[in-house]
Amino acid sequence: MSDPHETTEAHLERLLGRALNSFDLPDELVERLGTALAHRSSLHTTRHNPAAGPWREIHRHAYLLSDGDSVVLWELAHRQDDDLSIRYEVFAGKAETCLAAARLFGEIPSQVARDLVEVTVEEEPDSDIAVLSALFTNPTPAQRHREYAVEESADHARRVLRRAENPDRPGEPVALLLRSAYAHQITQVFGTRQCLADGRDAGFSLYEHSFVLLDGSEFSLWEVEHTVTPDGRHMCEVYETETAARGAMELRARVR
Repeated sequence: MSDPHETTEAHLERLLGRALNSFDLPDELVERLGTALAHRSSLHTTRHNPAAGPWREIHRHAYLLSDGDSVVLWELAHRQDDDLSIRYEVFAGKAETCLAAARLFGEIPSQVARDLVEVTVEEEPDSDIAVLSALFTNPTPAQRHREYAVEESADHARRVLRRAENPDRPGEPVALLLRSAYAHQITQVFGTRQCLADGRDAGFSLYEHSFVLLDGSEFSLWEVEHTVTPDGRHMCEVYETETAARGAMELRARVR
């Protein structure tokens, strides 16, 4: 149904872009979805005509937002006899989805609703938050691929540490350790996201700077770049662990 490595931003853009009725979604909901950090999608009900005639599918798309809440969108994919392509509609609630499906296929709305209830009874908001938080915390293996470049890696490490503005940035022991770095790679682990901070648009990204040391070991610095600052300027923070970096990023995203 979708690329498992597709970013949440790309997924949402694709979902809303193909929906014929995306303009019907409340503006406030669309704005909240702009802060989505992770997502998961599932096929919930399907009705296919054996004679290759009309058919429909209902998909559920759950999103983890930067404020720790979750939002669900329901997508109705359908095709009638005279359709040459699949049509998509998206809704904020199950009731609207059921009514649309019933209208298109002459079904009984209550039956469509019962079908959805049977498969969604365990997928409450708390469950969404738990699952999506795990997805957000644990990147896919594809994000861990290493292709080191043998360059001025020790100097690169020095520059990363020098531009860090957070008080709890790595100290002198880490700086000394990275003087022996001879290769490195920069990976954007989390792409630029937008949020609202003090009424302004703000963005943040997460980068991993991974190094190979002379003894063959590997070491990483985790850099958070964001614009959640009083004057909207870019600010860099650097941490020794991914957990600390993500914690800082989530904290900045919650600033209002």
